[in-house]
Amino acid sequence: MAPNDFALLQPHLKLTETELRQTLIAPNEPVKQLFFPETGYASIATQDSESGRVETGLIGREGVVGAIPVLLGSDRTPHHFLVQSAGEMFAINTGALSAAVDESPSLRKVLLRYIQVQFTQASQTAFVNAKLKIETRLARWLLMCHDRVDGDELVVTHEFAALMLGVQRSGVTLAIQALEGYRLIKAKRGRMTVLDREALEKLVDSGYGLPEAEYARLIEGA
Repeated sequence: MAPNDFALLQPHLKLTETELRQTLIAPNEPVKQLFFPETGYASIATQDSESGRVETGLIGREGVVGAIPVLLGSDRTPHHFLVQSAGEMFAINTGALSAAVDESPSLRKVLLRYIQVQFTQASQTAFVNAKLKIETRLARWLLMCHDRVDGDELVVTHEFAALMLGVQRSGVTLAIQALEGYRLIKAKRGRMTVLDREALEKLVDSGYGLPEAEYARLIEGA
């Protein structure tokens, strides 16, 4: 973000601490705030009363939670935005961000480019969930989480991983055991440590990297 664009937002930003599974934006309710993660990250999830919750997107310090509905002119979204890893986020009222976007074409441009990255991530997630086996899907998910933290340790339970991947907990447990057997990760209660990121990327192959490359092209390279 350009310094002059950040200056438009800065007076309206409020640093807030987040908690695991905290709802940031509830489905089908007015979006009152957006969030810029500093530490930790959030999930975009779709939820069905019968099949449960499935993650469709992941947002960390590279992005903003709530960009899609607000920038595309809607006041709400059918998706659930919740904290997947606790940390700190800058909250901003929707009206303040909308006013800044109306004032600055360059701010609007960078946020719309980020929306394209989110769409790319969602389409890649659909491909991975449809075509790849659970241990590969888990490896990709861990890589995406790893991108959004400092260090190699991830705070995640088997139960939460199962919810986010839309599979049974037993399936996630077997997938974790497989990745441990390959010596790619180390799992202990409530945590997983990435031991060999390069090998994880090789395992996932084309299932990982497309939205990351799009982010680099549209935003980092702008």
